[in-house]
Amino acid sequence: MKITDIQLQARNPNRVNVSVDGAYRFSLDVYQVGELGIKVGRLLDEQVLARLEGESEYGKLYARALEYCLMRPHSVREVRDYLWRKTRTTKVRSKKTGELYDRKGVSHENAERVLLRLTEKGYADDEKFTRFWVENRNQTKGSSLRKLTMELRAKGVDPATINRALSESERSDGDEIKKMIEKKRRRYPDDQKLMQYLLRQGFGFDDVKSALEDIDG
Repeated sequence: MKITDIQLQARNPNRVNVSVDGAYRFSLDVYQVGELGIKVGRLLDEQVLARLEGESEYGKLYARALEYCLMRPHSVREVRDYLWRKTRTTKVRSKKTGELYDRKGVSHENAERVLLRLTEKGYADDEKFTRFWVENRNQTKGSSLRKLTMELRAKGVDPATINRALSESERSDGDEIKKMIEKKRRRYPDDQKLMQYLLRQGFGFDDVKSALEDIDG
């Protein structure tokens, strides 16, 4: 078998289509072409072709995962879960026939490779993600530090990283309670009901009582 053509994709100039023996066989990111020694006239055996098709899958997966990471900072667990979903077989409807068929997921090996590369390059980073979450989560309407901690733990961040980010932040439960009282006072005109709501949001009883007394007083 021989590589007979290499063409830039019309829709994505960062990828190329590679033809083998006159027919399209796989695509690659532009940077992969040089790394993998792709050129017209190169002879391939079945083993090498299978490896190149695996690299094609890896390049596509990395590009998609990178877009996901650039939407906002993500924890390592979030990225791992995203990649794990890509390994699952899914039902897809054919654009030509309209029939459903099984589309095989990506290999677990490529998912792990992508995760490793993203963490090495700092796109999946628990420290960055935690600082982002603490400083931006419910910034205008308020959020208790306990609730922030629970959310971060659910996203796989370790307690030491969470505590470090909270200690470096200027947010405090006192200020956050005041934000929430301003937002929820009309909905909960009765202090007892408002207090119960604030307690459910993770604030301490003494902090809530003190904040209500300061505002009402």
